[in-house]
Amino acid sequence: MSLKTPKTILLGTGYHVPEKVLTNFDLEKMVDTSDEWIRTRTGIKERRIASPELTTSQLCTFAAQKALKDAGLQPEDIDVILLGTITGDALFPSTACYVQEKLGAVNAAAMDVQAACAGFVYISTLADALISSGKAKHVLAIGGELLSRIVDWTDRNTCVLFGDGAGAAVWSRAPGDSTRGVIDTYLKSDGRLTELLCSYGGGTNTPLAQIVAENRQFITMKGQEVFKAAVNSMSEAVELVLARNNLTGDDIDVLIPHQANIRIMNAVVKKTKIAEEKVYVNVDRFGNTSAASIPIALAEARETGFIKPGQLVLHVSFGGGFTWGALLLRE
Repeated sequence: MSLKTPKTILLGTGYHVPEKVLTNFDLEKMVDTSDEWIRTRTGIKERRIASPELTTSQLCTFAAQKALKDAGLQPEDIDVILLGTITGDALFPSTACYVQEKLGAVNAAAMDVQAACAGFVYISTLADALISSGKAKHVLAIGGELLSRIVDWTDRNTCVLFGDGAGAAVWSRAPGDSTRGVIDTYLKSDGRLTELLCSYGGGTNTPLAQIVAENRQFITMKGQEVFKAAVNSMSEAVELVLARNNLTGDDIDVLIPHQANIRIMNAVVKKTKIAEEKVYVNVDRFGNTSAASIPIALAEARETGFIKPGQLVLHVSFGGGFTWGALLLRE
């Protein structure tokens, strides 16, 4: 198998989730639902919920510190901080700037990227572009969310799905003879599907006071339409990346899909013919953490040995927008 020589290597990963666990049995006491109903439709058993004083930037900082330690770097070594989130600390400045200050990454440029659940694939693609072009040597890519702050806890169709957390990766310039690193990436979006999955809180389309008065500041989702679009878009991304690198599903050692819903993941696996035992799953313990989903799974899979050095790892995600994409990496 002959693949292109990578220019960007994964140097370190880390993740952080809040201590509080909210189980399906806890949700039974809050809304008209049941553990069985949630598990059979989503695969989720529990999720993490942040305490009121915790901010997205704090979660992201904890994850970033672990990733930097894993990479053997200091905050001052980072050239760029890219943060994927839909639940930033404020409308502005960027949450990445708050993380920069907390880390002490004084030499970095910092910015947020809003691609919803596909955020980590998007920012990792940007990191690869910055490094491959010689504009940066070390890029810190973070996905972090406090989705519990924008969930309607009276809506049983959405509140059972989401959790809080953050994951981070340090992408760095690969040695010239490296066979490890980023091999290919793919990004796509379709703005015609914006209404399928969205939240209007804090935007300029409608005044915030009106949004709150009408109780429309929360996540809204058209479940069946999202399911169909998610399966189609993620499958398309996987098949395209495999095809243009002359690979099949058999060549992939580990698949890390966005941890949104076990039925979505199973449908993508079936459609792309990747063996189920190659798929990393933690949606049962963390729920859907949006942009944090893939970096948490990546860090945990590396930490537990599910991913081993030299393996081909494929990440694929989708999110509101609709946005989607994939990243092929040799560990």
